[in-house]
Amino acid sequence: MNQTWLSIIPFLVVIPIAVKTRQVLPGLFIGFLAGCYLLEPSLIGGLKKMITFVIEGLTDKSNLKILLFLYAFSGLVGIIKLSGGIRGFVEAASSRIQTKKGALFLTYVSTIGTFSAPSFRFVTIAPIMRSLMKKVKMSTQELGFVIETTATPIIVLIPIATAFVGYMTSIVDMALENEKIKGDAYSLFIQSIPYNFFSIVMIILGIYLSFFHHSSSQPMSSNESIETEEDDWHNCDPAVSKDLPVKPWNLLIPLIIAVSLTLFLTWWDGSKKSEGFFNAFIKADVLDAMVMALIITILFSFFYYRFQGVKTGPLMEGFIAGGNELMSVIVLLTVVWGLSSVTDKLGFSRFITDHSGWIPSAFVTPALFVFGAAVSYFIGSAWGTWGILMPLGISMSQAAGISLPLVIGAVFASGTFGAFASPLSDDTNTIARILNLPVIDYAKYKLKPALIAAGITAVLYGVSMLFFF
Repeated sequence: MNQTWLSIIPFLVVIPIAVKTRQVLPGLFIGFLAGCYLLEPSLIGGLKKMITFVIEGLTDKSNLKILLFLYAFSGLVGIIKLSGGIRGFVEAASSRIQTKKGALFLTYVSTIGTFSAPSFRFVTIAPIMRSLMKKVKMSTQELGFVIETTATPIIVLIPIATAFVGYMTSIVDMALENEKIKGDAYSLFIQSIPYNFFSIVMIILGIYLSFFHHSSSQPMSSNESIETEEDDWHNCDPAVSKDLPVKPWNLLIPLIIAVSLTLFLTWWDGSKKSEGFFNAFIKADVLDAMVMALIITILFSFFYYRFQGVKTGPLMEGFIAGGNELMSVIVLLTVVWGLSSVTDKLGFSRFITDHSGWIPSAFVTPALFVFGAAVSYFIGSAWGTWGILMPLGISMSQAAGISLPLVIGAVFASGTFGAFASPLSDDTNTIARILNLPVIDYAKYKLKPALIAAGITAVLYGVSMLFFF
């Protein structure tokens, strides 16, 4: 289209509505619909166009694999909970920890086995820490902060077997297609990991505050959670309910199989396309490997739990209930795909190229991070922020001649800030619920270290521009 300025209208709709409603999906949907009516300005033309884009997105082979992975992954977590795997892990770990340092060390080390998703981390490690409140001698807010620094900031840096990697790769792939850039989205995601400066800084800051900084806050203040008969930690989440069996291996075995199979199948697929061990991982279709590994793990887990006496009906219900927990994410991803297609048809890439020349290249990446961090804080969604900003970031990187991995890392970093710091984020609210903390007070407590990390991150992006443009 000649009037490429129309391509920014969907984004001008999305961001204000998302910030106003503090919900990302309504803003994305209305922006998507507005873009469709710009393409087909008739009574039902816009609706028809929207349905067409949705169908195209849902029938794309790669997109279907991502949706299958997300649903199946969440379903696996559902049957692990049902089988008592999470409760068993919590009971076994809490009985062995005697000191504050031991509890903090467990928090970090347990990431090795529970890195699949933030919610998975929270329901495994937070109940352990809550059960140890009398031993660890630290405030519940400090506990929450330590747990959160080992969740999203770490998980976004892990390139396999997480609920994030499929979505993050899809967002990159979508933006590459809009720019008509030939490249492997997964490889670019891998290359962007060292440039997610906020996550790296937040992890380092979390380790420092956990092990080397002596806090002046008092443990177990009056408005914080302490262990009582009426407020038993078993009631903090259904995954650790007293009604469930105590079987830690029901958590550990499926996770070991899923990760091991993912690595093996990735290598196996890549070995057919390239010689050398490391080259095999680069050339492999990682999404295919992750989906296959996940399906095999689910089948094994199903028969493993059946052998233990868990009935088929509850297992199926647990799988479906677990999968349905990610339906909101699947809907979000569908709308993001549609919005991306609309803005591409409206000429978004050309508009950015023609009208972003006045921005000094040295400021593009720091400004993108700061803007994205503000958006993610007010909407409380890392995934929504990535969906909104990735097309903008990659378009600007092409216009300014900036390294793609650097810009992709900055977009992912900006969303991670909101997931960690925002009082609206799922992470903040889940931890506050499990640890019985007032949400706003807890969010205020961790905002200062998050802003310190964000400030350092912005400086690092500014310095990086000395080498990348």
